[in-house]
Amino acid sequence: MDAPEITRPLEARRPGPLKGTAEVPGDKSISHRALILGAMAVGKTKITGLLEADDVLNTAEAMRKLGAAITKDENGSWRVHGTGVGGFAQPNDILDFGNSGTGARLVMGALATTAVTAHFTGDSSLRNRPMQRVIDPLRRFGATFAARQGGFLPLALTGASRPVSIEFIVDIPSAQVKSALLLAALNAPGHSRISQNALTRDHTERMLKAFGAEITIEQTDRGEAITVQGEAELRPARVSVPRDPSSAAFPLAAALLVPGSEITLPDVLLNPRRTGLLDTLREMNADIERVNCRETGGEDIGDLVVRTSTLRGIAIPPERAPAMIDEYPILAVLAAFAEGRTVMRGLGELRVKESDRLAGVARGLEAIGVHVEELADGLIIEGRGPDGVGGGARIATYKDHRLAMSFLVAGQATVHPVSIDDSTMVRTSFPGFRGLMRGLGADIAPPAR
Repeated sequence: MDAPEITRPLEARRPGPLKGTAEVPGDKSISHRALILGAMAVGKTKITGLLEADDVLNTAEAMRKLGAAITKDENGSWRVHGTGVGGFAQPNDILDFGNSGTGARLVMGALATTAVTAHFTGDSSLRNRPMQRVIDPLRRFGATFAARQGGFLPLALTGASRPVSIEFIVDIPSAQVKSALLLAALNAPGHSRISQNALTRDHTERMLKAFGAEITIEQTDRGEAITVQGEAELRPARVSVPRDPSSAAFPLAAALLVPGSEITLPDVLLNPRRTGLLDTLREMNADIERVNCRETGGEDIGDLVVRTSTLRGIAIPPERAPAMIDEYPILAVLAAFAEGRTVMRGLGELRVKESDRLAGVARGLEAIGVHVEELADGLIIEGRGPDGVGGGARIATYKDHRLAMSFLVAGQATVHPVSIDDSTMVRTSFPGFRGLMRGLGADIAPPAR
């Protein structure tokens, strides 16, 4: 008989003003890519600021099983001694990616043009996330897959022994699919051309240049096309991982909602394709100041100063979704405390994240007294103003870290406390979330028995 699953409920109550500096962890997207590209380079790559959360650590372990040497120095930096493009070894164990769709999909791409067989699995959430969207285009390189019906994990991947270059249009707004194809192209002869109709986050392209890949990007009528020269030889790089804007969104949101608050978020990634939330909040009347803006490792970063604000509801352009897809749960919470209606569309992708986030957010907001209309691809939220959300509910998180953190933020501004059924999954992306929030003055603790 299986051991009973351990859950860790938490409850959030209204605190006094939030003050101080919130040093959120390193960016998850960049951390995954730094480990994978470091493993594909010849020589030693040094990474500072790596996110040491479960999702990223699972990717590191997968790279070890494929032959890369990965160690952590005493000073907290990481070193990756790579195998070279096409140099991955046959793994003698299953590659388990836990909760991480990014890790699983990108490593599929990295392996698709190397003649080894690997078995992929993950937790119950990841085993229900769609992989067909990456399996089908990777087959064009010559890779073969054996997966559950519908293309779900667990699956077996055998990389192409004689890979071929491809031309492919990614017709869904997915940086993971695009990145998987770019990684596969590195070991295919000739040029591969990957086009996308929506401009998704471009960390893979930026990092490929830093590692010495021959890559060109051209604008097209509908988006852009990326061309990669195959049979590449990547050189090691020094990667400084900026702080994650998706993690920063939670203390930022709390500071906007809790009266009298002012916090600083230093060294946050400000890549233009990741600032959709900041652009939207500015339109909603949020007091967020960008200071000390600069560039490091090909990425824009800066400090954010956030002060309590009275937000107003707006209609968010659907085309902005790729620049803030992970931030919609916490944005929906902010919209609940805004004055007026907020309309969010173009969010079909949220139905196939760690949970059906559209449904999860809608049920959670309804439980704390907010009227929500759930659309096929979005939400319409009737804001109740800064002091109008009742709370007093226990929220189902569906094993989704972003739902968990979003409703713990909500509980800091509702009339009555808000609890969540489980917080264990928060460690997949933000292992220090509760401690950071409490350091700012938040009241988050296990519910009284």
